Amino acid sequence: MEKRMQSLNAQAPLLPGNHQEDYNLKDTSPQLGERWPNGGTFGGRGWMNGGDRFTSTYDLVEQMFYLYVRVVKAKELPPSSLTGSCDPYVEVKLGNYKGRTKHFDRKSNPEWNQVFAFSKDRVQSSLLEVFVKDKEMAGRDDYVGRVVFDLNEVPTRVPPDSPLAPQWYRLEDRRGEGKVRGEVMLAVWMGTQADEAFTEAWHADAASVHGEGVFNIRSKVYVSPKLWYLRVNVIEAQDVVANDRSRLPDVFVKAQIGNQVLRTKICPTRTPNPLWNEDLVFVTAEPFEEQLLITVEDRVHPSKEDVLGKISLPLNEFEKRLDHRPVNSRWFNLEKYGFGVMEGDRRKELKFSSRIHLRVCLEGGYHVLDESTMYISDQRPTAKQLWKQPVGILEVGILGAQGLLPMKMKDGRGSTDAYCVAKYGQKWVRTRTIMETFNPRWNEQYTWEVYDPCTVITLGVFDNSHLGGNSGGGSNAGRDARIGKVRIRLSTLEAHRTYTHSYPLLVLHPHGLKKMGELQLAIRFTTLSLANMIYIYGQPLLPKMHYLHPFTVNQVDNLRYQAMNIVARRLGRAEPPLRKEVVEYMLDVDSHMWSMRRSKANFFRIMSLVSGMVAIGQWFGSVCYWKNPITSVLVHILFLILVWYPELILPTLCFYMFLVGLWNYRYRPRYPPHMDTKLSWAESVNPDELDEEFDTFPTCRPHDVIRMRYDRLRSVAGRIQTVVGDIATQGERFESLLGWRDPRATSLFIVFCVCAAVVLYATPFRVVALVGGLYYLRHPRFRSKLPSVPSSFFKRLPARTDSLL
Repeated sequence: MEKRMQSLNAQAPLLPGNHQEDYNLKDTSPQLGERWPNGGTFGGRGWMNGGDRFTSTYDLVEQMFYLYVRVVKAKELPPSSLTGSCDPYVEVKLGNYKGRTKHFDRKSNPEWNQVFAFSKDRVQSSLLEVFVKDKEMAGRDDYVGRVVFDLNEVPTRVPPDSPLAPQWYRLEDRRGEGKVRGEVMLAVWMGTQADEAFTEAWHADAASVHGEGVFNIRSKVYVSPKLWYLRVNVIEAQDVVANDRSRLPDVFVKAQIGNQVLRTKICPTRTPNPLWNEDLVFVTAEPFEEQLLITVEDRVHPSKEDVLGKISLPLNEFEKRLDHRPVNSRWFNLEKYGFGVMEGDRRKELKFSSRIHLRVCLEGGYHVLDESTMYISDQRPTAKQLWKQPVGILEVGILGAQGLLPMKMKDGRGSTDAYCVAKYGQKWVRTRTIMETFNPRWNEQYTWEVYDPCTVITLGVFDNSHLGGNSGGGSNAGRDARIGKVRIRLSTLEAHRTYTHSYPLLVLHPHGLKKMGELQLAIRFTTLSLANMIYIYGQPLLPKMHYLHPFTVNQVDNLRYQAMNIVARRLGRAEPPLRKEVVEYMLDVDSHMWSMRRSKANFFRIMSLVSGMVAIGQWFGSVCYWKNPITSVLVHILFLILVWYPELILPTLCFYMFLVGLWNYRYRPRYPPHMDTKLSWAESVNPDELDEEFDTFPTCRPHDVIRMRYDRLRSVAGRIQTVVGDIATQGERFESLLGWRDPRATSLFIVFCVCAAVVLYATPFRVVALVGGLYYLRHPRFRSKLPSVPSSFFKRLPARTDSLL
């Protein structure tokens, strides 16, 4: 086997230009928290000078200062001498930056209520000028008046203080030599990104974005639609008559919701009263927009099916159940497919109609999976009544990115308009788009409630291709390009500790692995109750219904695919939309596809575990051969003691694991897991393997026979790849018991070990063996369908899947 591993290594040459140090996690030292000039009071001299005062709000991001200008309204504006009316708008000017409001036709008392934000880092002037102008249809706009502010006199606003009250200002002429007719209501203050006006403000660094693109650059929070499983139990039908009265029909039932279509098997006996008793399960989302369409069809021959009856049912009328209690079934009359529309024909047809017997319910006790089970971020059931209290709070500061690569061409040069998306549970967040920079600074902070620590938050960085106007670098039909993704498992984070790291953004392209930049984050996981946290580790990973009435593997895969499509469609209808390509990338839509690279990575994960057992065998062999006499003597003494006193075997083993766990505490991981290129086998992948991984499915190979064989191989190998990965995951969970990858789980385990050691020392071995044997041989009547506490605890342990690319 070692020779085989060496040959596999030799067949995979390293790609040129890859350096492992470029792919490592890096410590950062950002200046987190708020720091206010002049003590954060209105009475200070202004934002251009003064001392500092620290506050604790928005404490996971670097503070960014902005000059805010709220243009509320104007009154008594003079009419133009040319047109006899006034078409006013306001232009706000600070140095080289200009922002303008919309204009009104023929209105001397307009109301705008627009906010402008100017970043302090880009300010090159000490004067803020607010111009009121009259829009002329031809030629130059007419000047009405202006208001000038000295930035040294601008007050600061420290949340949670109330917003600064706007004031009326008299307009002065162009040269500042006197007042003119008209007043404008303004509020000017200095604040940060924590200000309520930040999200709605027009930003100076996005001045080139116009039209619909303005909505696509703002930060937003999205909520995934509430997903349900709809279970349709097709029981039987009565009085089904084929179109050809001379034969009995081969009947099956087809059910459809939207683009989801499922069908039962053909009733094995030809009869007008067929019986199926099959379950068909769909995914649907609130609010329910589609209807359940049931058709009874006759298989006349393999290429022809006749519809014998149909019925359309709204989803709102079905019962919602929270557990596995039975639901009442109902008979429904089927409409004859294609009968006449005349009232006489309709009455005649409804005197006698076929019927179908259904049991339909919306399942509230399941968690509808829309993301990969390896990187699940939410495990709560659909029904809110079944939710438990949160056990912690997750706070994430999305600081910025470094060294992003150009993603498109704009004005003859490379450009990137980057934004970040984070997904945890049902809450999605999207930062604002930073225009035309390879080192964007977002500094936005978000919070999530945590109901289970054994979950994963996913963050992705994308290039915005929907900016509109002349600055989009592409049409609105373009796709937002992937820059990279980061996954962080919460159970690997120590509670109440702030992690500030720079994560590499790694993407595998058809030509090889590429680092697209680095994402800088600040993360803190706060636990609310230690008792609840300990209790969670002994609970099943998913809600009870997944174990009492489980789905098949194929059902889970198909339902997850449908759930992803529904989530992508619903989020794509938000304003601004979270686009399909973004949602699919965050939900790992292609994780089930065959890849030689992934299979090789999973194989070597198993070999890594096997090598540990081989090392133990080699050590035992060295003991037997007395290569180290002192060790051999100690092992012989221990062996004689355990043989003479067998009751010491279990407590000694538990105490040994306790000591190993304490010893490994020194070597516990200091950083959260990140994408590991070597573990993913991404650095040494063959070009041919990459061509296979990025090939379409079905393959685009020219020969039909090759296509058939190739697709069959990939389909089978994809299943093998998943099984191999699951085996590797189980072994890695054993490693993490004492490896401190999940500090709480390891702490619980070693405390259990020392308690078990004490109890087993005090209890006769024969009693322990008798109780343990009778427990494992107990009658099925005394067994629960739910997983045991040790099994649930083990399934919650982290594996190295978090580090797979």
